[in-house]
Amino acid sequence: MPTQFDLKRKNAQFANAVRSGKKAVKPSHQEIMAKRSPISLWALGVVLFVVIGGVLFELARLVFL
Repeated sequence: MPTQFDLKRKNAQFANAVRSGKKAVKPSHQEIMAKRSPISLWALGVVLFVVIGGVLFELARLVFL
């Protein structure tokens, strides 16, 4: 098992590599949250269903009535 000194040294090396522009192996929580959409996928589906369904209903009403 690595010592605490080894862990600190490895963490410092990794942090320096990330700061110098190399890609981190795993994105940080802040980066993940920045890429997420503010609206969930199911809510977007409901909105699209209502809008597209309403448009289709109105077109059918105009054509058949």
